[in-house]
Amino acid sequence: MKLELISRRPVSASHTTPLLFVHGAGAGAWCWDEHFLPYFADRGFTAHALSLRHHGESENTGSLRRIRVSDYVDDVASVAAGFERPPAIIGHSMGGFVAQHYLARNAAPAAVLLASAPPTGVWRTTLKLARRHPLAFLKANATWSLYPFVATPALARDALFSPEMDPAATQNYWRKLTDESWLAYLDMLGLDLPDTAAVKTPLLVLGGARDALFSPRDVEGMARAYGVEAEIFADVAHAMMLEARWRDVAARIAGWLSATLAG
Repeated sequence: MKLELISRRPVSASHTTPLLFVHGAGAGAWCWDEHFLPYFADRGFTAHALSLRHHGESENTGSLRRIRVSDYVDDVASVAAGFERPPAIIGHSMGGFVAQHYLARNAAPAAVLLASAPPTGVWRTTLKLARRHPLAFLKANATWSLYPFVATPALARDALFSPEMDPAATQNYWRKLTDESWLAYLDMLGLDLPDTAAVKTPLLVLGGARDALFSPRDVEGMARAYGVEAEIFADVAHAMMLEARWRDVAARIAGWLSATLAG
């Protein structure tokens, strides 16, 4: 399986542990390269972002609908195995759910769950979307596709971004969004939930107060499942790495990683 990997390396490395960023549903490595990869490289980290199979420039052999969360976990594991050292994992949304599965099976020096799907499943988010966008919900179930929820720039803005985001930026990001595996969605709904007790990695759990998909309540519940405290950023929506306050989010991650990896 050929997987796209975007890498940004520092001029002078001050951290020996590489970072591996895992994107959410319908996104790709591009979402991290907009701000986060250059930011972390500037601070001495070797930063990588992969596109999971059928996303970005990664191989798309076979049917997207047949892909399971376990396949995405295999993608992360195969990329991580190619590094000289085990990477710290930063997973967003569905990528955070994939990261939790990866961490239950693999040792990692540190991990960040960013607006992540919770280990208890996405049923609360599903009910929320059904109430908010009933027509998109019907289309999604009829076509076994998650794309109806982001089929227009307005829908993408409602799900992912703050209302104040520049319309041109919203349009640009929306054009890059793709469909997502229906089976992977069912896994996140409850068919394949991560084993929280098996995760021994130090975790940082972050969320956005304006997240339309995973509320602060969801994020705080996930943090409790791992025995840590959640941190919620005001005025930040779901796509935390692309929001106006992305730098605040990145700075918190960089500071925590520096302290955790040094310890």
